[in-house]
Amino acid sequence: MATTQEVTQQTPDLPRVLGTSHATAIVVGTIIGSGIFLVPHEMIRAVGSSGLVYLAWIVGGLLSLFGAMTYAELGAMMPYAGGEYVYIRKAYGDLPAFLYMWTWFAVAKPASIASVTSGLARTLAIFGVFAWLEQPVFHGSTVLYWSQLFAIAATWLITGLNYLGIKKAGDFQLFFTWLKGVLIVIIAVFCFTSHTGSLKNFNTSFTGSQGGFGGFMVAMIAVLWAYDGWNDLTMVAGEVKRPERSLPVALIAGLFIVGALYMATNAAIQYILPAAQIAASPRPAVTAMAVVSGHAGAVLVSAAMALSIFVTLNGTIMSGARIPFAAARDRLFFQKMAHIHPRFQSPSTSLVVQAVLSTLLLLVVGRFQQLFELAIFAEWLFYMITATTIFVYRKRQPDTPRPYRVWGYPVLPALFVLASAVLLYFSYAENLRNSLIGTGIILAGIPLFLVIRRKYGTASLSS
Repeated sequence: MATTQEVTQQTPDLPRVLGTSHATAIVVGTIIGSGIFLVPHEMIRAVGSSGLVYLAWIVGGLLSLFGAMTYAELGAMMPYAGGEYVYIRKAYGDLPAFLYMWTWFAVAKPASIASVTSGLARTLAIFGVFAWLEQPVFHGSTVLYWSQLFAIAATWLITGLNYLGIKKAGDFQLFFTWLKGVLIVIIAVFCFTSHTGSLKNFNTSFTGSQGGFGGFMVAMIAVLWAYDGWNDLTMVAGEVKRPERSLPVALIAGLFIVGALYMATNAAIQYILPAAQIAASPRPAVTAMAVVSGHAGAVLVSAAMALSIFVTLNGTIMSGARIPFAAARDRLFFQKMAHIHPRFQSPSTSLVVQAVLSTLLLLVVGRFQQLFELAIFAEWLFYMITATTIFVYRKRQPDTPRPYRVWGYPVLPALFVLASAVLLYFSYAENLRNSLIGTGIILAGIPLFLVIRRKYGTASLSS
């Protein structure tokens, strides 16, 4: 059997071709999907008042920032493909790292891709020219919709882009992230300059809200879902130039940019619509722009939503493929997953397998909210576990060079860990059945881990 050093020498590294601007675009572009256009509806129904909505945005943004700062230290210290997988493995060993990889490979990333692409299809179906997406292809024992086929096509289109190399995918991410940022600013400006708006709307409330601490936690979960995706950058850290500088800058600056765009959009919606109308509209941004500019305004927001989702899809596919790739290089997964395309220098096998799993989900299940909920609690579980590794490294490796040190250590990382635990509890309790199924899927990785270990042996943690 080849040694770990021999395996590493035989397998070339992925090229470091992404600059700081690309890295920042991955953070911003992956985070900003459809959430900002939708969650104001859920938030006002949960808390009832503008003041509490903004409090949730601020608290959620700060918690995400604390997490990003923690990850920035870890990423700058260990700038390798796989991100969280690497931090967990070096801190806690092979089995926890394998279960993280297994969860993302088998459920979280394919379900996320399937959810994003089907969301893109539903958003485009708003336009008359795409109304056919809601029509069935055929009826039988099961029904297959055109939206499912469209979602599959979108999955393979972006997978193909990433197959051609991360530089092309990174350039795509950079250009279209800037474009959707400009569209969001234009939407906010239209709202704030409209004579139909009023500052009095900020003082209105929705009397049918859930209210209380429970309602605030529902709003917080919505906010953190809207901020979700900042961790994806660490998964492609092995392809970022000057990662000791680029990763902290991109993570922290990216979240500040997202926070500013989110607050501006939320304020723009509330300037146009009173609280009760926001609560009644499932797409409050579309409703607000329809008030401001009629049908053309609604079309603009819908186009911005579609573009946002498309860019999020690119970041999700890009990052997801690096996790099984990294595990395979450590002999913790099937070795073919570590294959790098000789011409395009991309983890081609991992990308294709990820697209196949997403396609199977899109064919089997037409609506993905329930399936996506299987991964929500697992996501927060691994956020929490990953963040705790910073305490392990500070104690175990106090003299290791750290290009970036998280400000406020140990308080800020501890706050993020605590917040993750609280949200983990609430998401588990609110989706008990799906959370239990998700737990079962995670634990199902243990027998596979034993098979992989028996097949490939043990790799050194220094590999």
